Amino acid sequence: MGWWQVNADTLARVRFVVSPLAEATASLKSLERATAAHPGERAWLDAHLPAYRKRLSDDPITALLIRAALGRTWNATFLTPTPTGEDEPTFEQEVARIRQTPPETVCADLTESLGGPLPTRLRRSDLPERTAALLEQVWGESVLPYWPRRREIIKADIITRTAKLSHGGWAAALDDMRPGMRWLGESRLQITTHDHPPRELSGAQLMFVPVTPRQSWVSWDLAHRHAVVYPCSGLLAEAGRASAPESLSRLLGPARAAVLVLLESPKTTTQLVALTGQSLGSVGRHLKIMLDAALIRRRRAGRSVFYYRTDAGEVLVEAQQTG
Repeated sequence: MGWWQVNADTLARVRFVVSPLAEATASLKSLERATAAHPGERAWLDAHLPAYRKRLSDDPITALLIRAALGRTWNATFLTPTPTGEDEPTFEQEVARIRQTPPETVCADLTESLGGPLPTRLRRSDLPERTAALLEQVWGESVLPYWPRRREIIKADIITRTAKLSHGGWAAALDDMRPGMRWLGESRLQITTHDHPPRELSGAQLMFVPVTPRQSWVSWDLAHRHAVVYPCSGLLAEAGRASAPESLSRLLGPARAAVLVLLESPKTTTQLVALTGQSLGSVGRHLKIMLDAALIRRRRAGRSVFYYRTDAGEVLVEAQQTG
């Protein structure tokens, strides 16, 4: 298995990072693989896959390039640059790093991701520009229209992970982050079940980068910066798709019932806004009414306030689901 050795200094400097480029790259991978993790992603694919396939059909060089860059088991390094750690860079700032990659570096990275010789048609100097242009199209057409909502989902995931970390330590925060990843103890973080040599991260910057598509990868910039890109978990990734039983909706109203169903696990107001698509004011009113009715409670974790169902709330939801 592959694992990273970290020390207290590395853990103290861990950051959760919002990266528009990572979101666009994860969306690109979903479009290329044409597989959906949940009904919401299926609807998104149905809406954007035809235009993506037409673009690659009209541009076979770029089609060959991106399939080589995604590789068999490893992404080409230039395609997934490690975030700089800056607070919310713009997509344009991030994609410029791909566009500025030297062509010889791109060719070397593609040889590694392919695990064999580079096809003759890809021995050219415009590969960085082609990659950046495709990502710009994916971002502009398939991600940007949804970005405000996706960004809220990403931030909600960060709040959840931070709360897990404060209550249950690194094991609670990281064990379900991506397939094959778990906290081993003794300052060791298992990254994958594949047989890769350990990496020493003592003193390096370690970043965790959530994305909404069900995609994941790791990257590093020499020995200084390491990043784990991981999918937002569970209902967060399927924002707005949780449905309340019809009988519960009639009893409480559909909007309030949707909030109560989502509180199967503790969530903040920000998370509930992202998941339901309701306004902050509406969610706040629903929470107050259910607090007064003793269907939910709240507790503070650092700067965040989490809401969760009481026993009475649990009984009400379960009765309506089984009734």
